[in-house]
Amino acid sequence: MNSETCQCRNCKQNFTIESEDFAFYEKIKVPSPTFCPDCRLQRRLSYKNERTLYKRQCDLCGNDSISIFPPDAVFPVYCPTCWYSDKWDRTIYGQEYDPNKNFFVQYKELVNRVPKCGLYIDLPRTVGDHYLNLTGPMKNCYLMFLAEDCEECMFSSSTFGCKNSLDCYKNTSANNSYELFSCYNCYNCAWSMDMANCVNVYFSTGMVNCSDCFGCNNLTSKKYHVFNKPYSREDYFKEIARYDMGSHRIVEGHKKNRVESAMKYPKRYMYGYQNDNVSGNDLYQCKNVKKSFEVIGGQDNKYCHVVNMPPSDHCYDYGDWGNSVSYMYESVNCGENMSNIKFCYACWVGQNQEYCDVVINCNDVFGCVSLRNQKYCILNKQYSPEEYAKLRARVIEDMNNNPYLDKRGRVYKYGEFFPAELSVYSYNETIAQEYFPITEEEAGLQGYPWHKVEEKDYGITLPAEKLPDNIKEVDEGIMEEVIGCAHGVSPAGGCDHHCSTAFKIIPSEYEFYKRFNYPIPRLCPNCRHAERVKFRNPLKLWPRGCQCSGHGSSDGVYQNTVSHQHGAESCLNKFETSYSPERPEIIYCEECYQREVS
Repeated sequence: MNSETCQCRNCKQNFTIESEDFAFYEKIKVPSPTFCPDCRLQRRLSYKNERTLYKRQCDLCGNDSISIFPPDAVFPVYCPTCWYSDKWDRTIYGQEYDPNKNFFVQYKELVNRVPKCGLYIDLPRTVGDHYLNLTGPMKNCYLMFLAEDCEECMFSSSTFGCKNSLDCYKNTSANNSYELFSCYNCYNCAWSMDMANCVNVYFSTGMVNCSDCFGCNNLTSKKYHVFNKPYSREDYFKEIARYDMGSHRIVEGHKKNRVESAMKYPKRYMYGYQNDNVSGNDLYQCKNVKKSFEVIGGQDNKYCHVVNMPPSDHCYDYGDWGNSVSYMYESVNCGENMSNIKFCYACWVGQNQEYCDVVINCNDVFGCVSLRNQKYCILNKQYSPEEYAKLRARVIEDMNNNPYLDKRGRVYKYGEFFPAELSVYSYNETIAQEYFPITEEEAGLQGYPWHKVEEKDYGITLPAEKLPDNIKEVDEGIMEEVIGCAHGVSPAGGCDHHCSTAFKIIPSEYEFYKRFNYPIPRLCPNCRHAERVKFRNPLKLWPRGCQCSGHGSSDGVYQNTVSHQHGAESCLNKFETSYSPERPEIIYCEECYQREVS
């Protein structure tokens, strides 16, 4: 089939379905989408509460617990220990399918009856506190989100295989590190971003195979550099001794300088390596992966986001996991040995799952919730293989003949992800608000639920502005203080980052700051996360051309250090990039960028 231009039923903008897309939809036996890629992603992410936590009691054991569901949730919520246990019988919640009632209505009725797990963690392989969510095996970690195989880490998201690191985002194999963004295999680094294989690097951007560097940009295989100037080993350590990294005031000055200096150097149009025929950003060891972001080891994927555990193949509109998956479609937070998964959330291990929420090690299931180790189930009720196949076909036929009509009049037949208004989360509780921020009024117009944020009064004993400037002036008494977040008590009246308004320093965190001579933070963990993700590029692509004009950047800000393949003429390379044309960064194609950093 040829390419086709369609109008999105949600935003009314045109989008294109390519011939290769039609072939994929035919392969997995689903109709072509009616929402554009952006609206499909926004809808999926509205089913993903990653960071909004509540205190509540477990509805089984009665103990106090932390949960992603508020105390007034209409369905039972169990703490992870109880939910994973044999204290309750999952099979009693199965319900008969009613052909006279819409499928999504019946599914929502099941959701409101079946106990939900308060936090989505791999409890059997997790050691330590359960202040985690959407995590795989973890050891002694605290307030970690979308992470796996980490140890002694805190306050980080999208981190994999990291140890003893704090306040990081989108990192893999980072050890003894602090405030890193998009870094791979780095050790003892801080306040830096877009780095790989670096040791003892601070306040730097775009570094590869470097060690002992401070305030640098776009260096490869360098040592003992300060602000891109080389020093002898002895002089390097004398120079950086001038900058006390234990001082909050000095650190904030260097963080600001890092951002400003990075704008004076070219950025590559797309981050990644060892790729073949790809488009997107943060793609590594991928082949035929298109319009995707933060993918490792993918093949023949499209519209994917955060698939960090290879391999993954033949996946569309899928994200936030991976690990040996194939033919995943319109699903989020599903992974680990899965195949043929459609319209699912937070499921792992299994195949042939459709319209499911938190099912584990299940095959051939449709419309199931909180199920484990089952086969041939529809709405949690088990059937023989023959009965299952027959009833599944009937349900799909009924979904098409009796579609769900949401409050805005949008029609939901088989082949659409869950309607946004049926999400168990309010929009502003989900990660969708990070990527597609909207107001409460806009949420109402678009059919998304909204959560009224309650005012907090934690009894602040130490406002952020009263904290000692230097970690040397801080003693163990800091752990007894309730520190006011600098955002939450600002003259402007707070922020929109889910600010907790106050926070405490826990013992392992205090030891980390003392060990590395880093100052006490002034923001709560939520606001620190919000400050980090400001550096994240959008999940969109724009057509652009290389800004190398021959002798330097076309805006005159940067002067090339070596001659390029196009000589004194402007580079003619064109590409798609996640840097929009109106942004201030200098964007080079891969060839021109590599000439400048090699």
